[in-house]
Amino acid sequence: MPAPTTGRATRRSWFIWLTAAAVYLLAVFHRTSFGVAGLEAAERFGVGAAALGTFTVLQVGVYAAMQIPTGVLVDRFGPRKVLSFALLFLGLGQVLLAVATSYPLGLLARAVLGFGDALTFVSVLRLIAAHFPGRQYSVVTSFTTAIGYLGNLAATVPLTFLLAGPGWTPTFLGAGLVTVVYAVVAIWRIRDNPVTPPVTVAPPGRRVLAGRVLEAWRTPGTRLGFWVHFATMFGANVLSMLWGVPFLVDQGMSQAGASAMLTVFVFTSMFGGPVVGNLIGRRPAVRMPLVVGFLAGAVLIWAVLLAWPGSVPAPVLAPAFAFFALGGPASMIGFALARDYNPLSRVGTATGVVNVGGFVATTIAALSVGVLLELTGGNFRIALLSIVAVLLVGSFRTLVWWRRARAELFAAQARGEQVPVQVRRRRWDAPERQPAAAAA
Repeated sequence: MPAPTTGRATRRSWFIWLTAAAVYLLAVFHRTSFGVAGLEAAERFGVGAAALGTFTVLQVGVYAAMQIPTGVLVDRFGPRKVLSFALLFLGLGQVLLAVATSYPLGLLARAVLGFGDALTFVSVLRLIAAHFPGRQYSVVTSFTTAIGYLGNLAATVPLTFLLAGPGWTPTFLGAGLVTVVYAVVAIWRIRDNPVTPPVTVAPPGRRVLAGRVLEAWRTPGTRLGFWVHFATMFGANVLSMLWGVPFLVDQGMSQAGASAMLTVFVFTSMFGGPVVGNLIGRRPAVRMPLVVGFLAGAVLIWAVLLAWPGSVPAPVLAPAFAFFALGGPASMIGFALARDYNPLSRVGTATGVVNVGGFVATTIAALSVGVLLELTGGNFRIALLSIVAVLLVGSFRTLVWWRRARAELFAAQARGEQVPVQVRRRRWDAPERQPAAAAA
């Protein structure tokens, strides 16, 4: 079973969470630092749009590939050890990027950074599941993402000024060294569980771990969480991590103005996250309606942006970016689903499975945008259609697995089992005689 749904977290648990959330802040800073450094990187490494897109694709690809292994590692060795290693790899990746002058070394640096980044968020969520009662899980998770967006904020205008002032090498070298030093703090202050002394549990064998991954994937709630995460957060990722500044410059903005526009993502997510987290924590039944509403709105707004005659004006772009930014808070619903439908011993693994979704979508969309820009001679209107295509696929699969997860809930209710959310059968639900379809 997951952590208790009642009770209160201790002051010590809050302090441990805050220490771990700072690790996530550093990870988000490193992850999104290329969002404003893309033009400098193209000049430094002498590459075009498709090759520039490879930086983000490689980094995010490594991140996505490591999510399930990270979940397994966290369940086996605990968040404290995994977060400590994450900081070391993040720092090493940024130091390598600081001194890199060749394209292959730059790619290696971003791959190392992506590996470190991959170890952070699942570890923090596993800490939250262990230290906080279930009713607080969504709220504390939203606070974590809000703190992470402070790292995103630091990677916009402040980083732009640092790159224009001290320059590439001092900026990224300093960021890497600070991250390595913080690993000492993480080892010293983070504890895997709130019990003192900690309970010692023999680590499970490889067969048990493989079984956990398979069971997590077979759970309809986990699969629904995967597709929710896939569909909701990738659009904002693609824009804030790589293509936002080049797109805005193409619309006639200065580079500084484009960097400032990206702060819309940061502030909207920072303040929207706790609101959404508190809402879904109090009323779990609204989780999927919120997701569906966001996906419908995102499709509509992309249609407006791509059909706009001429350059899209800033008063239109700002609210559009603000809406896209809500995909980050909406994606947290995927983790709440993983937490609700899996026992605590499998929550880290299930969270890793869910977290793969958004970054697989980010990888596909970021690469597609770069390739289409090369093929069309820099036509962003055509290139950004790839984001719409990924959004439509993710939306369709989300609806499919929402229906299957609801069928599983109906079957569990019929057996008299306790379920996270009470649901009523609708006309579009699977027929009552076919509840087994939920496990397909």
